[in-house]
Amino acid sequence: METDMQRRSAVVDLGSNSVRLVVFEGVSRNPLPIFNEKAVLRLGRGLTTTGRLNDEGVGMAMEVLSRFHAIARAMQADPFEVLATAAVRDATNGPAFVEMLRQSMPGVPVRILSGKEEADHSAIGVMCGIPGADGLVADVGGGSLELIHLTETGRHDATTLPLGMIRLADRCEGDLDVAKQLTDQDIDGVEWLSRVRGQPLYLVGGAFRALARLQIARTQYPLNIVHYYTLDVQEAREMTGWLQNSSRRSLERLPGAPRKRLDDIPFAAVVLRRLMKKIQPSKIVFCVDGLREGWYMMNVAPSYLPQDPMESVARDMCARFGRSNTLPEILWTWTGCIKQNETAEEQHLRRIACWLSDIGSHDHPEYRAEQTYLRILRVQGAGFDHRARVWLSLALAVRYSVDMSAPALMPSFTLLSDEERRDAVACGLALRLAYSLSGGAGSLLEGTSLAWDGAELVLTLTSTRVAVKGESVRRGLDRLGQALGVQTRFEVELAV
Repeated sequence: METDMQRRSAVVDLGSNSVRLVVFEGVSRNPLPIFNEKAVLRLGRGLTTTGRLNDEGVGMAMEVLSRFHAIARAMQADPFEVLATAAVRDATNGPAFVEMLRQSMPGVPVRILSGKEEADHSAIGVMCGIPGADGLVADVGGGSLELIHLTETGRHDATTLPLGMIRLADRCEGDLDVAKQLTDQDIDGVEWLSRVRGQPLYLVGGAFRALARLQIARTQYPLNIVHYYTLDVQEAREMTGWLQNSSRRSLERLPGAPRKRLDDIPFAAVVLRRLMKKIQPSKIVFCVDGLREGWYMMNVAPSYLPQDPMESVARDMCARFGRSNTLPEILWTWTGCIKQNETAEEQHLRRIACWLSDIGSHDHPEYRAEQTYLRILRVQGAGFDHRARVWLSLALAVRYSVDMSAPALMPSFTLLSDEERRDAVACGLALRLAYSLSGGAGSLLEGTSLAWDGAELVLTLTSTRVAVKGESVRRGLDRLGQALGVQTRFEVELAV
């Protein structure tokens, strides 16, 4: 019998510029793509002047969709659905094209999303990838720009504008000054945008992701991860100015430059710059989750959306790589005194660290610390912002006695403040001490306690079952005290 983790689902995102098939495995809080393939069709090229889908693109689409259909069926994906967006929605021959697709793929739903439906799918994708997102979502495609207001109470005020990269380039005939005027006119017509002034701006879509990739390469940012990449307004203004004034040749020289997107870059920069001028956002956050992940959460795993995505990933990794599913909760309680006046965010990171604390148990001991660091740093999972990645990576590498001069730790030393690094190191040392005490057995750890006695940190033995006289335990307690800048003491209080 098929389990939730064995179940597969698939969606085709048929856009104005490209078509993409994503096959997801399992039913969980964090969509897990196991197949992801894109083909550039440019279906929307010329739509502004002809009103029709590009003939060459239609022919290519029929071939590509036939292949995608075969792959999804061979992988036994169910549900499997095709979502068509702006170009198909707006073209006079769009309905006829959809009918051709339905005939070539019997039984496969092919849906033409309205602009508001497209925005809604993208907003749910952002909620999937960035829990607690509150602000304006801007999803740019080839044919349209979807805007939607996200708040704690839900999704509001969805609007679609003809500012997709292909359509804007056609409308302005390649003139960036005209593109600025058209963008301003369209954006100024969205009355509700005044309500999101000063809030975060979340960017979704391939052209926006390309901006992030180029900025990451140009600034030698230490994490080559677009999701949750965040810029302040000044940084984003400087970036858009640079991109509008850079030649294609200069952009091509950057490592990892998205060559197929370079023609879109100036127009994406224009749209972002004009949006920023309109709403004066508090920050700009790039999100890789959008329409396809929104479809997954709506159609495959709707009941999972309220879950904490970070804890969900951490629990999954604990189940796959760790030795105990009960020890993390004991560790969470045991390490609770490490930082006094701990904030809710700091508590959350420490809780995730407890769940991840044994994921290197089966790795080679010579590489365990670095492997754990990189595994967490590069984990594919929603909800991990860049600070969380580098904090958790450092804490768990310290738990495995990492060499603090190791070059691999550079992202943590670059992106964390001195205080944040000290907190991560202290958490890692506390976890190392806990494993020295217990060997990973929760029943043994429960025979000890760690608590403050004034300004002194005291490790107390309360059970005869625990042998803590080893040098490694005393050394671990000393190191923890040194990291915290406090004196430590070891006591034995056995019940009579």
